[in-house]
Amino acid sequence: MSINQYKGNFFDTFGMLRDIRQEGKVWHDLIDVLFIIVSAAFCKIDEIEGIYIWANADINKEWLKKYVYLRNGIPSISTFRRVLNAIDPKQFEKCFIAWTKEMTVFSEEGGDIVAIDGKTMRGSRDGEKITHIVSAWCNVNNLVLGQVKTNEKSNEITAIPDLLDLLYLEGCIITIDAMGCQTKIVEKILKKKADYVISLKGNQETLHNEVIAYYEDLKEDIADIEQGKKAGIEYAKTMDKGHGRIEERRYYYSTDIDWMVDAKKDWKGLSGIGMVYRKITQKDKVTEETQYFIGSIRNINDFKKAVRGHWGIESVHWSLDVTFKDDANKTRKDYAPENLAVAKRIVLNMVRNEKELYPKLSANMKRLTASLDVEYRTKVFDLNFKSKLQ
Repeated sequence: MSINQYKGNFFDTFGMLRDIRQEGKVWHDLIDVLFIIVSAAFCKIDEIEGIYIWANADINKEWLKKYVYLRNGIPSISTFRRVLNAIDPKQFEKCFIAWTKEMTVFSEEGGDIVAIDGKTMRGSRDGEKITHIVSAWCNVNNLVLGQVKTNEKSNEITAIPDLLDLLYLEGCIITIDAMGCQTKIVEKILKKKADYVISLKGNQETLHNEVIAYYEDLKEDIADIEQGKKAGIEYAKTMDKGHGRIEERRYYYSTDIDWMVDAKKDWKGLSGIGMVYRKITQKDKVTEETQYFIGSIRNINDFKKAVRGHWGIESVHWSLDVTFKDDANKTRKDYAPENLAVAKRIVLNMVRNEKELYPKLSANMKRLTASLDVEYRTKVFDLNFKSKLQ
């Protein structure tokens, strides 16, 4: 998958959102307020009160007029809050997916990794409820492809199929952690004409134990497997070094699973089972872990790519926490937390899409630069948007 210059129009795509505010009392177009929210978020503003202060600065007010009319000036804090609560999150998510789709092109040969994982926005707690977002992320171009909200982490099981329904995934390899290891999710992936690599844990105890036992029985044959002398089982190894840390990974993938009669009946498309041994050495501390997987893929290269690609989604979570302060955000009520999360993911995609002007800057530094350098900000927005005034 590669990134093209944006081919659509932010105002057309997100302008489809329905405005439920009372007609006759609306001073500011919904899309204009949303544009200001996204613009402020791109400039390191992560709270609603900060959006209002940022937009009222003379230099930012003049800049905003390049894109929106501002006939009635800058909206109030309460207007920003009302808009975030007025937007239908499901509509907003669909618009976000449509907008992101315009920025991405799948590889002709297929095999792009799309990792699906959940993230809890800890600062969003409202009474007993806390916002939990399930996102799909493409590792080739570091873009969030889409997201859906669920009130509990355990509800990822129902949220994942909803997210899959929204995305175009033909030819991709979908990776999910153990919570998503469900037969209905596997069937949904195959219906999308995609493949899967899914982690195993205790929630599928029988299958998990079968795969563990299989690899335990192969311990005496490890040397032969690593030398490519055992049919049906492939091996690969990677080593990453940096910042005083050495991470060694050994991948094993077996398509010799005719013995798994019941599992192949239950798990559509199952063609292999995998094991990854991971050893991390940092100073005098050594950490080891072994993880097991099921997959519909047929070779070690796809397995290795899928497993490594899924670990990469942690960088997205880290960026949302550290750069966008997701966990610290105190926006709590109604639809606002979920909609603000979508706005931040719009900005995250914009930041990662910008690879020409400051390709080596971190997301945090790009946002800081945008807050100080109007020319840089304009170039990035012109890359991703077209002005409403054109």
